[in-house]
Amino acid sequence: MMMRVATFAQSDQMISSALRVQAVMANEQVQESSGLQSEDFGGYGSGAGRVINLQVSVTRAQSYIDASQLADNKVQVMYSAVGSVTDIITQLRTQLSAATTGSSTATASVINYAQQAMAQMQGLLDTQYDGEYVFSGARTDTAPADLSSFGTGTGSLTTSDTSYYKGDSEIASVRVSDSQSISYGITADNPAFEQVMRLLKFVGNSSNLSSSDVSQALDLASDALDATSTVQAKLSTAASQIETASTNQSDYQNFAKTLSTDLTSVDVAAVTAQLSTYQAQLTASYSAISKIQSMNLASYLR
Repeated sequence: MMMRVATFAQSDQMISSALRVQAVMANEQVQESSGLQSEDFGGYGSGAGRVINLQVSVTRAQSYIDASQLADNKVQVMYSAVGSVTDIITQLRTQLSAATTGSSTATASVINYAQQAMAQMQGLLDTQYDGEYVFSGARTDTAPADLSSFGTGTGSLTTSDTSYYKGDSEIASVRVSDSQSISYGITADNPAFEQVMRLLKFVGNSSNLSSSDVSQALDLASDALDATSTVQAKLSTAASQIETASTNQSDYQNFAKTLSTDLTSVDVAAVTAQLSTYQAQLTASYSAISKIQSMNLASYLR
């Protein structure tokens, strides 16, 4: 319908107002369907930087949580392996105690046990998690225990021997926050493991054991048992620290997510109610525009 000159200003003003209401409604319809104030960061104005920083913080916290979980899993595997080492040394000490009687049967039994336990120890030191050797330091693709040369001869009960070790001296650690790293690694040349290996080599490769040999072996077994207990305690402490750090990151992540949601989300019920109000306004505006555009002199002369 052609607009009359006399009603142009009123019609133009009302159409502009209706278009503004339509634009607001279009934006709020998007908010109603998405639950968000805006589909892009530009819609947050000066608050966009804060929203981005919070989302980055959430992602970074998740990376720390993932790293902590991986490290904790490795620690649990290591702890279990050390527990098995403790079982071996405990059993060996029991059999050595039986051999103090000088019984040839008891002596043969402890020698046989040491031979079997040496193979078990190699398997424990070569423990893997997710395809990586956990007792090799940074050389996680290299088996840490090699008995090809170490396994020959009796060696000495009093001289340390880590010639079996093929890893390096790197101690594994994990970064659990921007400012904290936790060391948790144990290498296969750790004194606790070395003492066990030295003891098993001496006993297992002996053809006979004198009373003096048995006595010295028992002393070394006691030292090795104390040392493995210390290693287990260290791993337990590391696990506790890692789990605490992971929990702290999870708490922070939840806080950051909540704050980000508060900054970006809308009250869908309130938006829906507002849309109803705008719809009523828009309907009234178009009705008024229609009436204005239909006005002419003849309408007043009738």
